[in-house]
Amino acid sequence: MRLHSLLLLPLLAFGLIGCKDDSAPADQAATPAQSFHWKMVTTWPKNAPGTGTAAERLAERVNAMSAGRLTIKVYAAGELVPALEVFDAVSRGTAELGHGTPYYWKGKVPAAQFFGAVPFGLSTLEMNAWLNKGGGQALWDEAYAPFGLKPLTAGNSTMQMGGWFNKEINSLDDIKGLKIRMPGLGGEVWSRLGATTVVMPGGEIFTSLQSGAIDATDWVSPYNDLAFGLQKAAKYYYYPGWQEPQSVLELLINQKAFDALPADLQAIVTEAARAATQDMMDDYVYHNALALDELKKSGTLLKRFPDEVLQAMQRESEQVLGELAAQSELNGRIWASMQAFQALATPMQALSEKELYDWR
Repeated sequence: MRLHSLLLLPLLAFGLIGCKDDSAPADQAATPAQSFHWKMVTTWPKNAPGTGTAAERLAERVNAMSAGRLTIKVYAAGELVPALEVFDAVSRGTAELGHGTPYYWKGKVPAAQFFGAVPFGLSTLEMNAWLNKGGGQALWDEAYAPFGLKPLTAGNSTMQMGGWFNKEINSLDDIKGLKIRMPGLGGEVWSRLGATTVVMPGGEIFTSLQSGAIDATDWVSPYNDLAFGLQKAAKYYYYPGWQEPQSVLELLINQKAFDALPADLQAIVTEAARAATQDMMDDYVYHNALALDELKKSGTLLKRFPDEVLQAMQRESEQVLGELAAQSELNGRIWASMQAFQALATPMQALSEKELYDWR
């Protein structure tokens, strides 16, 4: 073997020079990575703390993780479609993504209410565990599949407050005739106790409460409520948030658009949604503490619902949930799965979280 051949052997071995592949076309070039430009419609006012900012952060995270191969333009409520039309817009492909909360779609998908907030139900940690480990996600996928949608958690506002009231609730009689903004299953419970419930997007709440068009409202918790100035429109701030022990914010994904993504971008969307959930939980624990302190200093009157009222709400909640479960075979399976997981999780939570909070 000649000397120059011996010198080439190490270079060939380490791939520093290559051999000609006679089977490949001479003009073959690497295929450029395909890019995608998506729209996300939301149910939130623009830059609403926690809720609206979560959607913006999710879009930014996807853009960064994909190195710009998947960009998302976020539209606040009303910019592209009205807040309560987000579900339909993503289903028909007007936008590839939506960000909202499941109980807004109860008229289209009654089962969706199980995946938002269940009165006296799972806590934030328990809900995430049920969805991710306890079979909840598969049931959620099944509920939305007929509409061409894939749902994912993309936030959780943790346990909420009971709401803002312009009259005291001292007994069940005080509920009769009360006009309250309350969506979802909690609203149905209020109705059965004699209140008149209405559903309206967040951007309309302050004016309606201040003008007397409604007597009371839930929104979220101190973080969002302070930002909306609700303490200027109502005197009493009630707890606990029995109607929403936690509240899932969802990412609605058009299934056809999702299927068209390469596997790595699908993974990026999925993990960005998971990160958005954790980010929002952190956001709310931190900012709720700050905001509650500010509300108390400003003169907000914190009031606890009387035991009589809470007991009645719990009884009505069980009735409402049982009737919802009986509406369809799927609803029944969802409720049975959720109840079984709650029964499994409660003893551990009683020994751990509850004991700690009681002693603190």
